[in-house]
Amino acid sequence: VQLQASGGGLVQAGGSLRLSCAAAGPTFSEYAAGWFRQAPGKEREYVAYISWDGGSTYYSDSAKGRFTIGRDNAKNTVWLQMNNLQPEDTAVYYCVADKTPAPTKPAGWRVWGRGTQVTVSS
Repeated sequence: VQLQASGGGLVQAGGSLRLSCAAAGPTFSEYAAGWFRQAPGKEREYVAYISWDGGSTYYSDSAKGRFTIGRDNAKNTVWLQMNNLQPEDTAVYYCVADKTPAPTKPAGWRVWGRGTQVTVSS
């Protein structure tokens, strides 16, 4: 499986963005997926997780209530809807996939896409 994230950009505080991740490969529906982010000078941080069938979703405390993760296995796509964005959400966002991930740990995911930059101005 290969992943390509898109949808990043510049937005004002309080605004919204929707990130998309397109997966290439016939077995993407067998993979759990998620999103991580990395701000300048900081470690990669877990954001959200979704199970292979979309039946289970989990969020970091910072994402809970503002972000929503979803997927469409028929279209090999995962998305992250981000609302009420704040300057501290500024980071490069990465989509990830694995059949058996350790969800909150970067090392727990074997497939990473190229990141997409999200910048939130105050």
